[in-house]
Amino acid sequence: MAGGTVARTSHFALHRLTLVPQVAQATDQPNASGPALSPEQALFDVFDVWLGALVPKKWARRAVTRNTIKRQIYNVSARFADALPCAAHVVRLRSGFDRRQFISATSDVLKAAVRSELEQLFAHALAAGPVRQGSAA
Repeated sequence: MAGGTVARTSHFALHRLTLVPQVAQATDQPNASGPALSPEQALFDVFDVWLGALVPKKWARRAVTRNTIKRQIYNVSARFADALPCAAHVVRLRSGFDRRQFISATSDVLKAAVRSELEQLFAHALAAGPVRQGSAA
């Protein structure tokens, strides 16, 4: 989440940390052997699209609901992976779904609502383009 927020919906936020290719790092620091340029960059040794899901217990109390939301995050993000830039992405649940509206912890209605909102989130992220480093999270 150090890279900044790329897109937001009512329930989700997408954070992105742009990665620097290892080749560029080698030219920046000749004769350097060790970690990458920054502590965040050191975590990602492969220049690729990385995706994580953060679903806090505060916003989804039941484990089955948290797991359902995470599965939807990974399924929807797989469809957008080819269009995403090489960066570390984190999808964060930032507010809970109303338990009065979604009574079942893992209903098809909840899955559809999560999927729809995630598709909007990734569409906004693709339309927004690259994020400035250090923008507000």
